[in-house]
Amino acid sequence: MKINVYPIVSSLHQGSVVNEETKSLLDDIERKLSIPINITKKEELYQGDLAIILVQSGGSEGYFLENIKNFKEPYYLLTYGTNNSLSASLEILSYIKDRNLEGEVLHGSSDYISQRIKSLLGEKKSLPYRRLGVLGKPSDWLIASDVNYENAKKILNVDLIDISMDEVIDLYNESEPLEMEYNLDFNKDELIKSKRLYKALDRIKEKYNLDGLTIRCFDLLGTIKTTACMALSMFNAKGIIGCCEGDIPSMLSMLLMQELFKAPAFQANPSRIDAVNKTMVFAHCTLPINMVTDYEIMTHYESGIGVAIRGKLKEDKITIFKFSRNLKDYYVTTGRIIRNLAEKNLCRTQIEVEIDDNIEYFLQRPYGNHHIIIYGDHKDEIINFFNNK
Repeated sequence: MKINVYPIVSSLHQGSVVNEETKSLLDDIERKLSIPINITKKEELYQGDLAIILVQSGGSEGYFLENIKNFKEPYYLLTYGTNNSLSASLEILSYIKDRNLEGEVLHGSSDYISQRIKSLLGEKKSLPYRRLGVLGKPSDWLIASDVNYENAKKILNVDLIDISMDEVIDLYNESEPLEMEYNLDFNKDELIKSKRLYKALDRIKEKYNLDGLTIRCFDLLGTIKTTACMALSMFNAKGIIGCCEGDIPSMLSMLLMQELFKAPAFQANPSRIDAVNKTMVFAHCTLPINMVTDYEIMTHYESGIGVAIRGKLKEDKITIFKFSRNLKDYYVTTGRIIRNLAEKNLCRTQIEVEIDDNIEYFLQRPYGNHHIIIYGDHKDEIINFFNNK
C-alpha cells in the first residue's frame, strides 16, 4: 500500500522553509500508519492507493486552480496550523464544493489525520473475483473492442477464459430442449433451437465456473442457424452476465453495473444521434426480460431467424456506461427514456433517450459501439467508485 502526496505552495514562499514544517508532519503520519508516504510529481499522484494534495501555504489557491485539470476528485487537502495553510485549503474546498465535487480537508493532530487516512483507505472499493467466458472472439467489425487479459485481472479482478465456438456448437448438438419459464407464442422450431442454445451455454457456464460470458453470436447463423438473443436475455434476467458479438469491454462494463447496483443491463447500439436536441436512439436484439414493462417475441433483426425480444422500457431515468478497451478510462452519463420505437430498419428493442451531458463524446471520442444502459441515476456512484478504487 502506498500514499502519494503532491505539495502545492504560493510563489511568495520559499519551498525549503515551508517543507521543513511539513516534513515533520508527514514523517509523524507515516510512523503512525506504517504506510509509505511518497512526495510525487503531478503525473504520478494517482499511481498509489490514496492521492493527497499538500497545501503548504496561503496563496496556493491560484496554483490549484491553474492545475485543477491534473487533479481528480475526491480532492483530499492535507493542511496544518501555520503559513495560512488551513485558510488556503478552506478556500479551495469551498471552490470544490460549489461545483458539486467531492473533497475534504485533512487537518488537526497527526493522530486525527492518521485515523482519517486509515478510514479513507478502508472505504476504497474493490471488486470480488470473477470468471467470464469469451466464446469465440470479438466479431470482426468490433475493431476497437479487444482487451488485455492481464489488465482485466489486475484492474477488475477478472479472469477471462477463452472457449472455442466448436465447443458451443458440440454442446448445442448434444442438448435437449429446456422448458423456458416464459409462455411464448412463437414459431415452435425457432423456440426449440433457442432453448437448446440456452442449455448449451448454461452447461459451458457450469463447466468453466463462469459468472458470465460473451459469445461471437453471428457465427451461429451459418452453423446451427439460430441466435443467442433469447439465451443472453435469460442469463441477464437471472443476474448472469450475457453479452453478444464477443464484445469484451461491454461484458466488463455490464459486470461492473451488476456488481455495483445488482441491476439488469441493456447492451445497445447507438443508432441515431440528434446533437442539437441532445437525443439518441439506442437499439439491440438482446434485452433482459426483467427490464421491460411489456414485450413481444420476434426474430433477430439482421438474419430474420432465431428468437429476439422487442421490449417496451419504462420512460424513466437511466445511466449509460462504457469502459474503454484499456479498462482505465470510462464514459458515464445520465438521461431519460422519452419513448419506445418500433422501426423496421433497427434492432428489435428501440428507445429514444434525452442525454443530460455533452453528447459530443459519441461523435468525437467514443469507446466503441455498444454501450450499457441501466435504470436510475448512478453517475455520481460510478464516479466515486473509480475515485476510490
